[in-house]
Parts: sequence; C-alpha cells; structure tokens
Amino acid sequence: MNDAAESVVVISNDAPGAVTVVRSLGKRGIRTIVASDSPRSPAFDSKYCDERVMLPSPYTDLLSYRDVLLDLAARPSVKAIAPVREEDIYVLAKYRDEFAEHLNVVWPEMETLARAHDRVELVAAAERAGVAVPDTELLTDVDDWDRRLIAKGRYGILTNHYVADIPPTESRSMPKTQYFQPNQPPDTDALIDRMGHVPIVQEYVPGTEYTVRALYHEGEPLFSTQKALRRGFKYPRGPSVYHEAVDIPELWDAARAVLDELEWHGLASVGFIGDEETGEFKLLEINPRFWSSLPCDLHAGVDYPYYYWQLATGDTGPFDPPYRPGTASHFLRGELVHLLSVATEEYAFVDKPSLARTAGTMLGSMVTQPHFDFLSLDDPRPFVRDCLNAVPGR
Repeated sequence: MNDAAESVVVISNDAPGAVTVVRSLGKRGIRTIVASDSPRSPAFDSKYCDERVMLPSPYTDLLSYRDVLLDLAARPSVKAIAPVREEDIYVLAKYRDEFAEHLNVVWPEMETLARAHDRVELVAAAERAGVAVPDTELLTDVDDWDRRLIAKGRYGILTNHYVADIPPTESRSMPKTQYFQPNQPPDTDALIDRMGHVPIVQEYVPGTEYTVRALYHEGEPLFSTQKALRRGFKYPRGPSVYHEAVDIPELWDAARAVLDELEWHGLASVGFIGDEETGEFKLLEINPRFWSSLPCDLHAGVDYPYYYWQLATGDTGPFDPPYRPGTASHFLRGELVHLLSVATEEYAFVDKPSLARTAGTMLGSMVTQPHFDFLSLDDPRPFVRDCLNAVPGR
C-alpha cells in the first residue's frame, strides 16, 4: 500500500479493541499504522496492519511515548490517532495543543479528562446531573466498615498530573479492586502503599454491569450503543468477556446527563451498575477511548472506528448506524479465565456460581451467539497471537 495514502495510527495493547480498529479501517482501504510498546501485540499480526511502529513504554518513559506519537501525527498522511488505553488518551489530552497542530482533535480537553479520571470529581458531576452513584468516600474518610465495601483507584491512571510524587516521566496502571468483609477494616497505610495513592471506597452494589458507548462532537452526541456484561474475567465481574448489545432508554438518559454535564467531546464508554435492589443505574466510571469489548458493537452493526475516522477527517454526520440489540460476542480466552475463577477463587459477599452450570451456559451461548472478539476466519493470526501470549514463556 502507498505510504502516502491517508493513514490512521492505531495505538495497540493486548485487548481485542485495537485489533477491531485495525480490521475495520484496513478493510476500508485506510492505511493502518499500528504502534505498540509490546512486540507481542496481536494487532501487529493482523493482515490489515500496514506498518508496525515500536513505542517506548509509557510506564517508564511517558514523555518519549508522547514524542513518538507526535512524530507520527506530524506525518502528512496521518489523519487520526485511535487511543485504546488510559495512557494514550492522557497523552493526547495533556498535550492537546501540540497534537492539534497536525490533527483534528477528537478527544476531550485535559480539564474535562481530569474530571472523568478523578472518580471523586466524577461522582460530584453525576450528582449535579441527577444521576445515581454508589456511596463513595476516600479511604481515609471511612469510619463505618459494617457494610459491603470495595476499594478501587481514585484515578483512571496514575501520573504526576494526579499524584505529585510520581515522576513526570512515568505512569502507573491502577491496582486491582479489593473486596472487604463487613467489620474487617483494612490496614489503611498498607493499602495506600499498595495502591500508590489514597484510593476511594465504594459500597458494593449487586447487579448487572452496563456500559453506554457514545461518540460526541463538541458536547453533542452523534450516536450511542449499550452493552450488558454477561460474564467477566472474574465471577464477581471484572473486565467483560461475554457481552451483549442492549437498548435501555433509562440507561442512555443517565449516561447522556453525565456526558452533557461534562460537555464531552470524542469517544466515551460510561460504566454503570444496575442496582438489583433499587432498579437504579449507578455510575461507576468513564473510559474516554476505544474499549476492549468494541467487537460487540461491530457485530451489532455499529462501526465505531469508521465513524471516528469520519469525525477525525471532518465529517460530523448525521450518522445513523443500523444498531442490532441482542447481539452478543465472546472473548474466548477470557471465558476460560472466567471458568478458572469459578473453579479456584473465593470473593467476599459474592456467591460462587456452579462450575457445571457456568460451563453449560457458556457453551450454549457460543451456539446461539457465534460471534467472537479476536477469532476471525478472515484474519486468524491475532487470535493465535493472543493465545500464545497467554502461554508462560512465549
């Protein structure tokens, strides 16, 4: 393919979303430049990957990571950058003016991103918008442990912008969520040390996890979709491995209220928990980038990467994608991890499901919903690479 052809930079991690962007745009004749800090990134193995670029690690050299992306953005042929993780969107927003010299900006300003990344500020924005949230406090403010509580990172990413003692050249991924037994408060200092900052503590809300995905242009939604998490990496929830496209008007109303409050611009995946006791949709987080379960949207008829490309190249719509709720998709390796979680793990105040029933339900869903995140007969090598990546030593 001609190096001068209009190109997109797809920043790639190990999740299915990056591969989906490459496949979507590559099939349309758009030249794809896959950039990753891992030589084992599945998107590198896609037949739709036209060029491979190695990035420095954003965890140890965040500023060089930024500089390589700026160099790519400065190529005359490059018209868009597709972010897939928090480090990507953080760099794009933090240095928005520099990137705007070369590209149409399709991501939020840093001030807006910080309000989404900081879950304390996000809770406040949701409350102003009239949207329900789980009870949320900083760890150091909690004095009642006679409840079902979890601790999670306060921020979507840990950088110097949020935590002063982190060097500006580094970023850190968020630590795992911790579940607490009622009346068993943690060692606060040890937890802060493990998390790398003062985390938030939230009530555990039983129910189904949902996300609303949307593409916004300067505060106005262009279109949206929704996903229900049917199985996660861990049996209490975790990242989604079996996901179903749904259409719940009240869920969109809640997501739009928050995004409107933030005057959003660009991609957003807004996470909620459907409280099984009250019926409310309670806001959990906003991911301001392409999401891992993106294949579910494409199987359901909505090609987010292409509409993102159109917006980045100056087309603001209107867009009217043929959305098909009820379509579901599987992340096959994640399904096996889910089974392993059922077989070997225990979580406080979360009942463990039957292993046999879980396996039967899983197999049945693969028959009725034969759609997959990585697996594609047209482009099989990313699926093979993802499987190899799961083998120790490969």
